Amino acid sequence: MNYDDAVAQMLNVDGALAAAVVDFDSGMLLSGGGSPNIDLEIAAAGNTEVMRAKTKTMAMLGLKEEIEDILITLGRQYHLIRPLKRHEGLFLYSVLDKAKSNLALARRSLMEAERNLDK
Repeated sequence: MNYDDAVAQMLNVDGALAAAVVDFDSGMLLSGGGSPNIDLEIAAAGNTEVMRAKTKTMAMLGLKEEIEDILITLGRQYHLIRPLKRHEGLFLYSVLDKAKSNLALARRSLMEAERNLDK
């Protein structure tokens, strides 16, 4: 499976508005799709900063755990960030409509996309 396929899989979830594969080191969007109302280039760069801040904070706290995912809850949207274990330096990003999505199924779709990238 390639990055475009992973994005398509993430967009195939009820309530999905946008999805992307992002390079953590550069903040660059490697693949993305969904609503044209969501600027994925800006989202990729901004969420790279979220990842960096959380990673730095965990190091300062001496936490030796890995981030499974990061959930940001807005008034009408969920934003999910999932670092890829076997593709170091990359993360999956998904934007969901809160009213139309099931958070557990959305998280599962990111796990499935990650698993399929490994094939």
